Amino acid sequence: MRAAVVVFPGSNCDRDLAVAFERAGADVTMVWHKDSELPEGIDIVGIPGGFSYGDYLRCGAIAANSPICKSVATHAGRGGYVMGICNGFQVLTETGLLPGALLRNAGLKYICKTVGLKVETSASDFTAGYNAGETIDIPIAHHDGNYFADADTIAMLEGEDRIAFTYTDNPNGAQADIAGILSQNRRVLGMMPHPERAADAGHGGTDGVALFRALAGALATA
Repeated sequence: MRAAVVVFPGSNCDRDLAVAFERAGADVTMVWHKDSELPEGIDIVGIPGGFSYGDYLRCGAIAANSPICKSVATHAGRGGYVMGICNGFQVLTETGLLPGALLRNAGLKYICKTVGLKVETSASDFTAGYNAGETIDIPIAHHDGNYFADADTIAMLEGEDRIAFTYTDNPNGAQADIAGILSQNRRVLGMMPHPERAADAGHGGTDGVALFRALAGALATA
């Protein structure tokens, strides 16, 4: 598996994500936001958490218009894998690679804690390492994690089995308790919780490991 991790001004989980990919057996390249092209042969692009461009304007909006995101969109358009975590999920909605938007948390406060997630589907290369209905513990750290979409979009996501994860105890007001969603071809994942922060026993939990291993396994046999 060859992975690229995009780095924006304000990214703060880029190295964590790179390490999680590496521990799953990936060859990782860090890519600067001003680069116009991804390296050749990349299987998956990781867009990390943090506060790209200081979260000015709308979270992820400036990053979504950076030169590298055009290449990320092209990569996704030809069937490449993309994973956006936290701020990365915000970037993916701003680029239009995923539907909906991430709004200010309902309590108007930044939240940093480990939460329970229900795995809603195992029918994707990201979630195949879990059983549908399984509960896992993954950290969150966000101020704008309240997923919003219109009723038709929510119904579409539910009907097409594109909700990857939901919160067992909704911390931010997200519609339908949504914590992560998939693209129509199931190769783009956006999620607010941080699986890369649950990929080592020293983190206090390892429930994120299965996501990275499942993805590596799928790409190894592709």
